Amino acid sequence: NWGNNSEKREMSCNRPCVTFDHFEILRAIGKGSFGKVCVVQKTDTKKMYAMKYMNKLKCVERNEVRNVFKELQIMQGLEHPFLVNLWYSFQDEEDMFMVVDLLLGGDLRYHLQQNVQFQEATVKLFICELVLALDYLQSRHIIHRDIKPDNILLDEHGHVHITDFNIATMLTKDSPVTTIAGTKPYMAPEMFSSTKPTSYSFAVDWWSLGVTAYELLRTRVCVWLMCLWHHVSSAVLHRMCLLELNPEKRFSQLKDIQSFPYLSDVNWDAVLQKRILPEFIPVKGRLNCDPTFELEEMILESKPLHKKKKRLAKKEKDASHLQKHLEMLQRDFIVFNREKHWPLPKPLTVFGGPGQGGCVGGAWGTQGWRSCAVSGSSCQAVGSSKAAVLLWGLGTAWAFPHSSIILFYPQG
Repeated sequence: NWGNNSEKREMSCNRPCVTFDHFEILRAIGKGSFGKVCVVQKTDTKKMYAMKYMNKLKCVERNEVRNVFKELQIMQGLEHPFLVNLWYSFQDEEDMFMVVDLLLGGDLRYHLQQNVQFQEATVKLFICELVLALDYLQSRHIIHRDIKPDNILLDEHGHVHITDFNIATMLTKDSPVTTIAGTKPYMAPEMFSSTKPTSYSFAVDWWSLGVTAYELLRTRVCVWLMCLWHHVSSAVLHRMCLLELNPEKRFSQLKDIQSFPYLSDVNWDAVLQKRILPEFIPVKGRLNCDPTFELEEMILESKPLHKKKKRLAKKEKDASHLQKHLEMLQRDFIVFNREKHWPLPKPLTVFGGPGQGGCVGGAWGTQGWRSCAVSGSSCQAVGSSKAAVLLWGLGTAWAFPHSSIILFYPQG
């Protein structure tokens, strides 16, 4: 057992749900396969973490939701001194969040880009620590499938930690793994088949470890048989058995490594307890990462994480204000139906067109109906040559030119 065990176990019991509001966003430090990473501080404990966040809409558009769920499923059951361990996971309406160990030493890719020349003793310790991590993953039936310098972080003391389980998978007897996944320069040869999919096992991670170790020593990627063996010391040459093309012969278990002469002097208990101090220690007092991540977050990101609280608070306020107006509109809107409130009487058809006598009589002119008489009452013509509206004491009649029909609406 190691240091954080009891604290983490206590955390999971009888504690309220942790949300985005429990953290203060400090700065962006990187981005992974499916999201970005920021340094955060938990407001109640003041403890620092790394927070990985993934936009829900983008994950759906890229068909990546299943990978996120699988990563969470795998990480929630892991706890090891040479892994980046998960502490919290939660979501809001926009993003999914994973809060993990904060490692301020940077990843090995960053240090390679800074032209760091790792000594053989340093790489040897890296191998020992990574082997212990891979052995632990193997005991949990997990294949990482993306071991490379980019996914190996250093803590402030220089110890390594494997991160990014986004394409990791579970290996069981009932479900062999055949899908091609990983970063090509670090992928084992058995992952590729020119004829049909071939199942593979934990040995693919040990191959990737061998390629990574070679790159740390030579500052360039080893490409299968093109590795320049004669430039590597004899002791390291023995270590290169990790790059055995045949997975059946490749070292892929802790006992194989422990029994090998090159590592026969290693105190494995001391390695596990981090009592062996690395020769390479990252520069303290600064974040060992590309500063452009912070600039990208502040300048290019349309919805930067550090403004999320204000943005969501404003959105909630605006939504509340809008909801009040919608409720008022729903409550005060006037519903009207003329047929219900002022029903029209049925029209009375009066025969006898313009100038033809009948109940209504008169003559058509350019100004409409000129004169008429209805039951002895006089009426007045209004309207146009297209139709005349006749108003009289008993009602209203519409007379249409070139028609023998007049519509009459009696009063009352």
